[in-house]
Amino acid sequence: MPAAVPDSNAPRQELRIGVDVGGTNIDIIGLSKSGVVLGRKRVSTPQGSYPGTVRAIVELIHELEQELDMQGSIGVGIPGVVSAQTGRVKNANSTWLIGHPLDRDLASALGRPVRLANDANCFALSEAVDGSGAGADVVFGVILGTGVGGGLVVGGRIISGRNQIAGEWGHLSLPWPDPDEYPGEACYCGLRGCIETFLSGPAFIRSYQAPTGKIPSAAEIVTLAGQGDARAEAALVKYEDRLAKALALMLNIIDPDVIVLGGGLSQIERLYENVPAKLVDHAFSDTIRTSILPPKHGDASGVRGAAWLWPPGSSDA
Repeated sequence: MPAAVPDSNAPRQELRIGVDVGGTNIDIIGLSKSGVVLGRKRVSTPQGSYPGTVRAIVELIHELEQELDMQGSIGVGIPGVVSAQTGRVKNANSTWLIGHPLDRDLASALGRPVRLANDANCFALSEAVDGSGAGADVVFGVILGTGVGGGLVVGGRIISGRNQIAGEWGHLSLPWPDPDEYPGEACYCGLRGCIETFLSGPAFIRSYQAPTGKIPSAAEIVTLAGQGDARAEAALVKYEDRLAKALALMLNIIDPDVIVLGGGLSQIERLYENVPAKLVDHAFSDTIRTSILPPKHGDASGVRGAAWLWPPGSSDA
């Protein structure tokens, strides 16, 4: 991905670099103080190689800074978290990161501090700072993709929790299950009936595949529903019902101002019309004023949020 033309009006000392370490690609972005994109690049992730991943991140940062002729603060989003007990990565889908002090290794290689956060938290932060949740005090960011995750931002700051697991709603049990939904499928976390096993992309596809034997994509199911396919429509209605239950659970716990949906399934437009109307059936309130919105920054939200781990005016930047 070619770098954008530098913004000559951006103060040099305010460059903020974000890196999103995915299982397939490593994405990097440079933002000005006001959030203008100064540059963006992407390379393939060296899958299975921790030293290769560290090297790729460092090289990307050096390349971007050389192109912009600027040096910036560095935030990194990963599909996992750093353990408060060990200081090493845990719970990462990119398993080769597990057990390594990624933030410390990057800081040592770059000669400056590096802030690291869960990628769902970065998504939520991006949408809270200058995305669909801008101006709201409490923003819950939801990831609906291959997995189900979430991030909580209050007053512009990520709430990660004592154990670094705040917002991990995908590993709560689906609330108010129907008889045929209990006890639910086994989840990779070791439990059964987790929200992720009902609301992930693969779970949505299975809900249509089971009675038909077909293996369509999520987008194909949505298209079929629009064409009047009864089984596709039933799968979508069931998904909307389950999403409403799962979000109502979070409303009862944190009562956010805004919920922003991310991940591949967030592109299903009818969710934003149908799910809000179903929340009141389960949330402990006579009215629901929480907005459910698509992400303003799309698939760039995660990497932008990593850059915002160093907020404007931070004394450490």
